[in-house]
Amino acid sequence: MKHSYFLFAAMSLATLTTSPALAQAAAPTPIVTAQYGDQRRDHAAILRMAGTFKVTFDMRETTPLVAGYTPYPAKVSGGHEVVRAVVDTPDHVVLQHLLVVNDGNGKTMVIKHWRQDWTWQPATVLVYVGPGRWALRPVPEKERRGAWSQTVWQTDDSPRYGGIGRWRYDDGATRWTSDETRRPLARRDATRNPPYDHYVGINRHVLTPAGWVHEQDNAKIGTKDGRSVTFVHEYVVNTYVPANDFPIKAADQYWDKTKDYWASVRADWDAAIRRASGLTLVEVADVGSSTAHELMLLAEDILSGEATANGAAAEAASLIPTGTRQ
Repeated sequence: MKHSYFLFAAMSLATLTTSPALAQAAAPTPIVTAQYGDQRRDHAAILRMAGTFKVTFDMRETTPLVAGYTPYPAKVSGGHEVVRAVVDTPDHVVLQHLLVVNDGNGKTMVIKHWRQDWTWQPATVLVYVGPGRWALRPVPEKERRGAWSQTVWQTDDSPRYGGIGRWRYDDGATRWTSDETRRPLARRDATRNPPYDHYVGINRHVLTPAGWVHEQDNAKIGTKDGRSVTFVHEYVVNTYVPANDFPIKAADQYWDKTKDYWASVRADWDAAIRRASGLTLVEVADVGSSTAHELMLLAEDILSGEATANGAAAEAASLIPTGTRQ
């Protein structure tokens, strides 16, 4: 009886391994080859991130990797943003985010928020290299072929981080994913004196049927017992859903009055970066660069009529060098 059982098992195994139908069904579906390098299609995808949006910011420390470290509670917030393409050429797009909020007293406030610059097949990319330090990294020809850099800037147009990647369209998704990049602490972390001092993360932008999302996968890194360690992983999802039920006009009026000033500020930062092939800044935890507060106030002076755009730009040009170090 035992002999018959093993004979039956052997025959069944032979049937499973030799049946063409079963073998075909078990074969994995090949991964679709990535589609990338279509500059016009990529450019159109980038411009789809411009518009007016209800935004949700969802930041969660997920996996602690150091004994005794307790992840911070999830932080979820939101608001409304107007995102305008303030520079738009085939090779370069600048998207300026303008946050529209209520000050609690029934008054609408517009806050110049972050900025993202996209450059086609860049020769260099500005990367964060350490506390207060950024450097222009040359991009080899093979790496930049068919790729876009994305450089992210603070509210005062000082740098935050930069990366390079390709827009892809395989498997029905439109998405751009950066290389692994080092980043300074965001204000939400810098102001609470954590044990880590920078992030290493991957940045992803994905177009969705309901707008777009900005996803980050961050490792939060610091020093413990004289060596570099990852304290915790963090996942960030910022969701942008088209909306028009907020004071969009206020954001556009802010930008109309201050755009020439901010264009001059961008040019001054760019010139400082070119001169030194990078930048070293004096940083302040709650505002970013040491000049951020004053640069933002100059824009407010333009809005109130206390300063002209040209006068404020001249003052900003003298301020920016005071916040940089050689």
